[in-house]
Amino acid sequence: MDLKGQFEQAAARAKTLPEQPNEVLLELYGLYKQATLGDVSGEEPSAFDFVSRAKYDAWAAQRGLTREQAMERYIARVAALAGGNR
Repeated sequence: MDLKGQFEQAAARAKTLPEQPNEVLLELYGLYKQATLGDVSGEEPSAFDFVSRAKYDAWAAQRGLTREQAMERYIARVAALAGGNR
């Protein structure tokens, strides 16, 4: 299976993972956005908009990764959270 197919499979699998801490969810969010859209864009949300700001920061933390690198990290992270089974 090609990388895009593996990524799509991991994205579907991520929805079935047991409940995760917010930090893990934000990491997955940032990797997903980097893999699908590239570097973060748009205006940084206000610090008082906690949810939007956390999502923006999680995506910005992945800045510079290629889409392929982000996909590979996302796939590996989901596999690790699912118990290592790919």
